[in-house]
Amino acid sequence: MIPTSTNENLDLFQATPQHEISEENLIITNSVIDKELEDNWAKMLEIIRGNLSSQAYKTWFEPIKAIRWIDDILTIQVPSQFFQEWIEESYSTLLERSLKKVFGQEARLIYEVLIDSNPDHYDSGKLRVSGLQYSSTSSKLYNNDVEHGLKYNYSFDNFIVGDSNRLAFTAAQTVAKKPGENLNPLVIYAASGLGKTHLIQAIGNEIIKNNPRLRVLYINSEEFSNDYINAIQNSNITQFHNHYRSFDVLIMDDIQFLSGKTKTQDTFFHTFNALHQKADKQIIIALDKPIDEVQDLDERLKSRLKWGLTVNIERPDFELRHSIVKKKAQDNGIDIPEEIIEYIATNVTNNIRELEGTLNGYTARVTFEGVPHSVELAKTVISGIAKNDPKKMTIEDIKKLVSEYYKIPTTEMESKSRKHEIALSRQMSMYLAKQLTQLSLKSIGSAFGGRDHSTVLHSCTQIENYLVTDKSVKNAYEYLLKTLKSMY
Repeated sequence: MIPTSTNENLDLFQATPQHEISEENLIITNSVIDKELEDNWAKMLEIIRGNLSSQAYKTWFEPIKAIRWIDDILTIQVPSQFFQEWIEESYSTLLERSLKKVFGQEARLIYEVLIDSNPDHYDSGKLRVSGLQYSSTSSKLYNNDVEHGLKYNYSFDNFIVGDSNRLAFTAAQTVAKKPGENLNPLVIYAASGLGKTHLIQAIGNEIIKNNPRLRVLYINSEEFSNDYINAIQNSNITQFHNHYRSFDVLIMDDIQFLSGKTKTQDTFFHTFNALHQKADKQIIIALDKPIDEVQDLDERLKSRLKWGLTVNIERPDFELRHSIVKKKAQDNGIDIPEEIIEYIATNVTNNIRELEGTLNGYTARVTFEGVPHSVELAKTVISGIAKNDPKKMTIEDIKKLVSEYYKIPTTEMESKSRKHEIALSRQMSMYLAKQLTQLSLKSIGSAFGGRDHSTVLHSCTQIENYLVTDKSVKNAYEYLLKTLKSMY
């Protein structure tokens, strides 16, 4: 139901027995619901408008239409797939907050995308608009979508191959053709934004396409850890084990975030063993660095991860960057001159995500603002992205937020005091710093009055225990984690 549903709507059904509801009454009811949707969508847009420049609002939100509100799901219609991707990339947090504020905490968002598959219906530089196609924020495809966690748009077909990722791509295809037979586990490591998540999810999608009977699960290590904690709190640990060991293919992303979580690591270690002992089960792992460089990861688990094949995705060379820009431009329905493709490929070198962000920014300016193609425009977009690159989270940011939350001065956290509330805020800060920064344990300890790495490890263990046994600490941790991530 829409949160602000009127009593008139309820009275209509109470006054008429179900079998006597007339067509006229149904039309009136639908009209009431449509009016409520219209009013609530207007409220949501008002919140969004207040957080954006007038140009950004006009470009990205005026073209959107709210078309349905059913079972806590708001369906909105956008002009193109590119439009949806840009909205999700740039404004997802703002959309989610305004959605939940107006429609309620349980509200979810789904997109309907209008795409014209006929190239005669668009001019060079204009996006395709027509023919209805469905998509959603969760991007699910299959009937067992709740189970597998995969995004349908991650496939081998749209993964662009070059020298820097060819070995990983070949290994991924091999596993997808014969899961559980060879290369088990398959471990792919790469820096952020180089396509490892795309590739491991493409494996899952290909396996399901070839053999829908197989049960596939994609999950990141944070979700696994949260499931484990919830299972302990709810006395469902047996159900937890049975669930994770029931899959034919387990794909875990960002396993480096298990660092320091000794109990969760131990649980995953036994899950790994249970799956690997069965000949037809496949395990796929992704992380952002070589296995041996992950600090505070159980040596037994490291050893298990080396049983199969470990491959690296390196930074893309010019040829791959050029191919990516050209292909993505074609997918977006825009014809970009060769000199501009070369300019972007030459000057954006860090990772694929940054490359796509540059192209999206350029496409938006050309398509929605009518700016003509030029190298100067490309320079402006690249310069803007460089200025807006997210800064890295610092330990001072973490200490400041934790200090405000617990109302404990940072100087007290750095002191030798062992008072419970001070020790808890210190331990929480250390735990978050270990999760969210690249600092060594020694560096983290130094930021808290010169404490050593063993103190940091002890603090992390304490917080892990609290997360299982103390709901108030768990709530504090979840709030602080979400707030810190939203800042970057």
